[in-house]
Amino acid sequence: MATTRRPFSDENLNPQDNKPRRRTKSSYSWSTSKDDKNAKHIRVSIVVPTCGRPALLDRCLEALVDQHIDPASYEIIVVDDGASRETKAVVAQWTARVLGQGPIIGYIGVTKAPHGPAAARNHGWRAANGDVIAFTDDDTVPDVNWLRNSLQAFKGKIHAAWGRIVMPLPEQPTDYELDAQGLQRAEFATANCFCLKRVLEAMNGFDEQFSLPWREDADLYFRLLSYDARVVYIPEAIVIHPVRPAPWGVSISQQKKVFFDALLFKKHRLLYRQKIRATPRWDYYAIVSMLLLLLTGLILQWPALATIAGVIWLALTGRFCRQRLRHTSKSPRHLAEMIVTSAIIPPLAVFWRFAGAVKFRVGFV
Repeated sequence: MATTRRPFSDENLNPQDNKPRRRTKSSYSWSTSKDDKNAKHIRVSIVVPTCGRPALLDRCLEALVDQHIDPASYEIIVVDDGASRETKAVVAQWTARVLGQGPIIGYIGVTKAPHGPAAARNHGWRAANGDVIAFTDDDTVPDVNWLRNSLQAFKGKIHAAWGRIVMPLPEQPTDYELDAQGLQRAEFATANCFCLKRVLEAMNGFDEQFSLPWREDADLYFRLLSYDARVVYIPEAIVIHPVRPAPWGVSISQQKKVFFDALLFKKHRLLYRQKIRATPRWDYYAIVSMLLLLLTGLILQWPALATIAGVIWLALTGRFCRQRLRHTSKSPRHLAEMIVTSAIIPPLAVFWRFAGAVKFRVGFV
């Protein structure tokens, strides 16, 4: 479905491709640190999805309860996707620490499908009491003035906003770290964004078809833009997002996320080309084409074809590897990782792109 634009109003926000999913009370558990009578004072609700990362969540909650704003004016809603004892214990500890002097802290333990960050955030904002919903991730450290600066913008007539994400890197980052830092340049990333609850209600929230942490925020942003919602950037609303350590070869497992690019492209073709990728990855397709020709030459015993295709494949793969090493670490371990993964990534990425195109029935390359 191509993106269309129309004047914004709550009444026309009912996109047919994002219907809400039916839930039952048994699909989650809900608890808060204060009586519901205090909820009427809440202006903003912070939704934090998490899944099996209690130590990171603990660090995030420490920053969230220390916001320089009236604690009675906001609440924190932790959505535990999978409902673990360790995560619930972390929330309970912070509930006890701030009881009577800090913000309300709520816990939602999701035990039934659908799972994923999009579904978790939907659980969170639907249970919220605030007029403004603030989204962040469990591995972030919001600045002490994060909420105060963001709420200043909502004194005007806006519907949504995003803040500044800061991702410090070492002097010689790895390819993974440098790629992750690209989040700093993203518009409306869920690590640091805000939306009026009534707007989320009108738009049915996040599309839960995006079951991995990839493109669900871009989809919501594009839907806001397609309905001419007023979305602004608040550079004073700062969230620190440390890059987490990653195992060797992590870029291989990350290619699966490309699967959901097809869904985003299907829903927002024009905005996808404008803001995500103007043209397909020609280098990936060239590398895969040469690899297939190389294998064909070897199977059919055509040495000339195998040699030519092999040389071109090697040259293109080497070019890709050099690009990834240009501004990154040159340590022996990282060099070996780049050589190996540069040969694997293009065919894997092409596979997931075509898998997404088939799944979502879109001519996407």
